[in-house]
Amino acid sequence: MRSTRERIDDSALPLIGIYEISKILGATLDLDQALREVLNVLSSYLNMRHGAVVLSDEQNKPVLAAVTGMSLQAARAGALKYPYAAAAQVISTSIPMVVPDIADEPLLESCAGNNEALEDERIAFYCVPIKTTEKTIGALSVERAQDGQSFVVYEHDLRFLTMVATLIAQTVRLHRKVLADREMLMDDAKRLQKKITEVAQAQPVRGLDDVVGTSEAMANVFAQVQQAAPTKATILLRGESGTGKELVARAVHGLSQRARKPFIKVNCAALSETVLESELFGHEKGAFTGAVAERKGRFELANGGSLFLDEIGEISAGFQAKLLRVLQEGEFERVGGARTIKVDVRLIAATNRDLEAGVADGSFRADLYYRLNVVPIFLPPLRERTGDIPLLASFFLDQFNRENGRSLSFSGEALDVLKRCYFPGNVRELENCVYRTATMTKGDQIDELNLLCQHDICLSSTLWHHKRPGAEGPQAAIPSPGPTPGTGRVSAPIPVPTGPLTAPPCPAAPLGEAGVDDESDLSERERLVQAMEKCGWVQAKAARMLGLTPRQIGYALKKHNIEVRQL
Repeated sequence: MRSTRERIDDSALPLIGIYEISKILGATLDLDQALREVLNVLSSYLNMRHGAVVLSDEQNKPVLAAVTGMSLQAARAGALKYPYAAAAQVISTSIPMVVPDIADEPLLESCAGNNEALEDERIAFYCVPIKTTEKTIGALSVERAQDGQSFVVYEHDLRFLTMVATLIAQTVRLHRKVLADREMLMDDAKRLQKKITEVAQAQPVRGLDDVVGTSEAMANVFAQVQQAAPTKATILLRGESGTGKELVARAVHGLSQRARKPFIKVNCAALSETVLESELFGHEKGAFTGAVAERKGRFELANGGSLFLDEIGEISAGFQAKLLRVLQEGEFERVGGARTIKVDVRLIAATNRDLEAGVADGSFRADLYYRLNVVPIFLPPLRERTGDIPLLASFFLDQFNRENGRSLSFSGEALDVLKRCYFPGNVRELENCVYRTATMTKGDQIDELNLLCQHDICLSSTLWHHKRPGAEGPQAAIPSPGPTPGTGRVSAPIPVPTGPLTAPPCPAAPLGEAGVDDESDLSERERLVQAMEKCGWVQAKAARMLGLTPRQIGYALKKHNIEVRQL
């Protein structure tokens, strides 16, 4: 017989086991690790083997959550012949199951091959429900070997396992609540971030109020300006003429720490080399004929602020060397002077020239190029942001109304026509188009018929009829001097049609002769009728033949009172 000390030690094992299990479950929120360590405690302290925890999934199907003796992945893959039917019965009824010998229970046939029982051993199977206050969420099962000689009280083991299952239930419930709260917080954070983004997009960007545009291309420009403006880095604005480089330069200055200091601008293309040197660096009295007094240059006037050099690609090779020194050293001498003047100026330059090509052919100094091209920002041409055309057109029309005391507005059809125009002159050309149209409109609304392109007198169309000097053949083109955003290279040339103007440059082109017999004595009405007859009176086909849009064909038919025949 065992001694009293041994019996006391054996009776203390369940209490020690509960203590160790409670420490494990309270020490971590890693549920998989905690359940695995709980089963290891049951195996070590109580001679229980092949322990397993199953939890119900969303379809109330028992799924293995932890096992002993093998990896969970292997067990789920079929390496463990687990009696899911027995576990499902315990979960559905919430009644524990105790089987003294698994060989006597049909529900446990699948796990009979898992045990390594000796000849004099019987394997008992315990399965208790894991219950919260609301429902049963899973089951805890173990197998325990009985040697046939020891007296076994199954109720003791059952009570102990029920206590363990209760601790597991509380841990699983806490874990699921933490996960649910975390997902809710993440969803709230996503919704808040989305709302912040929407509000930020809806409100004008501070400092960029005068730069109109909501397209993706302009959003990229706004983001680059806001990122680069607070720094001291030199900024090079690149883009075609009329894309708004000066407005962006002002925005860079306004968003910088130098906003309260001067913003000085100089158009380098408008001045000769000698005059430009005097303008930028200043001159001493008597430095040259007409220098009757000392004069500060633009660099001195911009000290502490920003200096905007527009058309920087137009300066001569000689002046490039003088400008380079100022950018490198931050100092210069006035024309006719010997005193060195130091300045703190943030330089913003702009050009519509291909500086890379200039560096390649030697017309632009490479060292100056690298000094200028620190933070390049590419302004997209209007043809790459057609979604902004209605906004810009309405902005210019409101400006016209304020200046002239009128209350004009655009019709939807007129804005659609403007969106289809090519605008080689970009925003500047659109502004002129709006002012010209508004001036010549008699009513209170600008309709599509009020646009000059609908009367074949669009200035953009006239530009498209001209070739480059020296160019020959049908591929002659007007060069597009601005760089393509994101590439730093010059855009591809704009093709110039050799025949009548077609739809791409302007939606209101005259009736062309493409595909129509070239008879100079035919009137416009006769050419239109001839085209319709050749196309079987299908307006879309006739439009393609004449290089027009179906809408323009419709207007032309009404204008000449031509009845469409039904074939």
